[in-house]
Amino acid sequence: MRDFLPQDRPALVLAPMQDVTDLPFMRIIARRGAPDWFVTEYFRVHPESCLNRYILRSIVENETGRPVFAQMIGRDLPSLIRSARQLAEYPIAGIDLNLGCPAPIVCRKDAGGGLLRNPETVNRLIGSLRDAIPGRFTVKTRLGYTTPEEFPGLLDIFRSHAIDGLTIHGRTVVERYQTPVHPEMVRSAVEVMPCPVIANGNVVDVASGLSYLARTGAAGLMVGRGAIRNPWIFSQLEAGFSAQAVRIPTYRELWEYVLELYQEIARETPKFNPLSHVQRMKKTMAYITHGLEGDFEYDMRRARTPEDFEEICRRHLDHDIPLPPQPPRESKLFCGFEAL
Repeated sequence: MRDFLPQDRPALVLAPMQDVTDLPFMRIIARRGAPDWFVTEYFRVHPESCLNRYILRSIVENETGRPVFAQMIGRDLPSLIRSARQLAEYPIAGIDLNLGCPAPIVCRKDAGGGLLRNPETVNRLIGSLRDAIPGRFTVKTRLGYTTPEEFPGLLDIFRSHAIDGLTIHGRTVVERYQTPVHPEMVRSAVEVMPCPVIANGNVVDVASGLSYLARTGAAGLMVGRGAIRNPWIFSQLEAGFSAQAVRIPTYRELWEYVLELYQEIARETPKFNPLSHVQRMKKTMAYITHGLEGDFEYDMRRARTPEDFEEICRRHLDHDIPLPPQPPRESKLFCGFEAL
């Protein structure tokens, strides 16, 4: 990872988000200011698994010019090693191990963030994968499963293996996305890890990103939900790093983004169904409409047809008023960003 770090500013990375950060989304983000590298949605790995062909497309058909790390999730070591070797046959920047997903269905299988309940297993997996992966090997983690007090023990494990990078979502698994992050815990990793540390969680605009970096000393930022809401965030952050004026997009530019996203995802859907596509878009639109003026969020929840979708977007977005730089402070989707 170190060789991908910019020389003159902190690194910027798009967070892997399942069913969101696919090839169409990477294309759209890159057109508005690409991050320094991408991380794929996670490849589910188990004894019967094979590499997901759709996720592979975000590697082999990625024309953004930016490196792509392939992320794996699972707990079966032979299967993880097998999948890592298969992925190494593709043009990836490296392999990333997911130790942070808080989804209950994942944690019940002792995968993702669920693995943090068993540090001995984490130690064994990281050590064995490090030995088996000749290229770059990175880890994405949370601070612990239940409490941040678990993090020092996990940090000892991460330090004991020659991983190439550590990305830390600054919450525990139990905290999910419902609390402020703990920047002091990320800083504790920055102070002792021999590899670059990337800070993740609660970055919604330039101010929150700059504050997170100042409080952690991290080598860079990984942005997830904030990039769904604001696909210009990487170009804005880059301007903020050099104290340049940060351009604020308008509602009409947001409309262009939504339309482009609608069309790109539709084009990549094998069995396209217009009504199902609207429902698929509404999951992403929850992050985009949140906190915007009027009844946009309310109206979008009730969209059923493509005609509904288009009319609602036109009614709410067809003007050149600047977009608000931050979500509402009482937001339930972006909890705690104001604490940064």
